[in-house]
Amino acid sequence: MKIAIHHREGSFSDRWITYCEKQGINYKIVNAFDSNIIQQVGDCDAFMWHHHHGQFKDVLTAKHILFALEHAGVKVFPDFNTGWHFDDKVAQKYLLEAIGAPLVPSYVFYDKQEAIDWVNKTSFPKVFKLKGGAGSANVKLIKTKQEARSLIEQAFGKGFSQFDRLTAFRERLRRFKEGKANFVDLLKGFMRLFITTKFAKQQPPEKGYVYFQDFSPNLDSDIRIQMIGGRIFGLKRFVRDGDFRASGSGNFIEFNPENIDIRILKIAQRLNEKIQSSCLTIDFIYINEIPHIVELSYGFPVKFYDNCLGYWDNELNWQEGKFEPQEWMLNDILHKLKINRKNII
Repeated sequence: MKIAIHHREGSFSDRWITYCEKQGINYKIVNAFDSNIIQQVGDCDAFMWHHHHGQFKDVLTAKHILFALEHAGVKVFPDFNTGWHFDDKVAQKYLLEAIGAPLVPSYVFYDKQEAIDWVNKTSFPKVFKLKGGAGSANVKLIKTKQEARSLIEQAFGKGFSQFDRLTAFRERLRRFKEGKANFVDLLKGFMRLFITTKFAKQQPPEKGYVYFQDFSPNLDSDIRIQMIGGRIFGLKRFVRDGDFRASGSGNFIEFNPENIDIRILKIAQRLNEKIQSSCLTIDFIYINEIPHIVELSYGFPVKFYDNCLGYWDNELNWQEGKFEPQEWMLNDILHKLKINRKNII
């Protein structure tokens, strides 16, 4: 068996390659952006690519290549069930509603007048989101009907850039004041007020729809759950000072398993029984003390869970000890390949 890996420095592939070399797993590095990528993977049984929502070429090509190879019988990571809704909050709304998952009440409109009519009848505040963007990018708290109408006008007019310059600078300034960024970082953020990112230049404006979620006040944190295979692990993330967002805050994270509500673990299990994701990230908040899902993903920062104290197994028994999630991803692919070969024989 041979594994093809698209390598991007700072991604899961760093650890995949290290693990392959340590365990003597046959692998080769390929370039997914080469025109002959299908031929490059031709002598391999699996293809793994930690594609990123903020890399334009990844956004443009990754899902097409992965799903094409999956149709050809190649085991891929992330596979279709894992990746089709990645970085698309509207797609996740449809998915979670269709399977009866406890999604935070969410609303999407593709007609300007329908959106305005809804605004005139609903209550505020609401949370406004674009389909894409992680780490709380493209997420705003909308406090009044007037603010919402202004966003609707923009959504059905010039649209929204993939990079919010002012919000990005404010975040840099916050991190600088908290001692989490230096003056050079702050200066770069200031320059971004005048020079947008390459990614934002390449991506067209987001327009033609608006998406809102209900706002749950007085939350100091959220819960992020990760599932790989039958294993579950997670953490508690605290919100920014004077803000409502926990994702991307860089604030204190707690890894104590006692922070994770057993109800959340059971919801995660039931959810993945239906969607069959090989790597599933779920963000939860509480509404009236009941866990609700905010959004889904498959990816996370490479070292994000390195300080986890352990994980829950399929039976929700706690297993103490350190682990590397990226090794589990690779081992799960190998396990699928072995099962497939056995069935063929």
